[in-house]
Amino acid sequence: MSAAQPPAMRIKSHWFKPGAPKSAEQQGSAMAFIVWRVAHNMLKRMRGANFDIDAGVPYFAFLREVLVFLIAVVDRTAYGRMDAETRAVFVPSLVRHCADTLAGNETDLLGPSGDGVSYQHRFIDLVNELSPHYAEFGADSQADAAAGFVPDFGFMRYFASRLVPTLPPKDRTWVIDQVMAIEAPEAAQTVGAALLDLLSTEVRTPRRGSRVSGE
Repeated sequence: MSAAQPPAMRIKSHWFKPGAPKSAEQQGSAMAFIVWRVAHNMLKRMRGANFDIDAGVPYFAFLREVLVFLIAVVDRTAYGRMDAETRAVFVPSLVRHCADTLAGNETDLLGPSGDGVSYQHRFIDLVNELSPHYAEFGADSQADAAAGFVPDFGFMRYFASRLVPTLPPKDRTWVIDQVMAIEAPEAAQTVGAALLDLLSTEVRTPRRGSRVSGE
C-alpha cells in the first residue's frame, strides 16, 4: 500500500528573539501552528501513500484525530517541563488555536455547521473525550528521554485504530501498519522536538527554516 515517502518536513520552531520571555499563551499559539502543519503534512503523506482521504467530511474526520493525537503528545512532553500554572494556560491555548484553525478550514470547505454545534466546540469536545484515553498509555521505554515524550506501542495503536473508521473499507486493513510504522512516530518526534525548541531560551544563530514567525 505504501508509496515512496517525501523527505521529512522542516519546521520553524525557534523564536526570532530566543532570549525574550514568552507567555504560555504565546507558546500555545506557536505550538498550535506547528501541530497544524504536522497534522496536515501527515494527511498529505497518507494520500501520497495511496490512501483515499476525500476532500470534505472524511478529510476533516481524519484531520481531527491527528490533531488530538499530536496535542496529547505535546501535552505529555510539556508535563515535567512546565510548572502546573504555565501548563494550565499553555494546553488550553494550544487546543483553542487548533480548534480555531480547523474550524476556519471546515467552514471554508463545508459551510457552517448544520447541527447547532460549532466546529470549535465539536473539536474541543473530542479533545476532552479522548485525552483520558491517551493518558492511559505511556512512553516508549527504549526512547531517549531527552527527545521529549515518545509514545509507546499502545499509544500509537490506539491512535491508529481511531483513524480506521475515517477511511474507506479498502484502506482499513492497511492504515494501522502505515500509521504505527511510519506516520505517527515521525509526527510525534517532530512536535516533541519543536516544543523543546520553543521552550529553550538558548540564543541561536538564525538559520534558514529554523524560526517561528513573529516575536
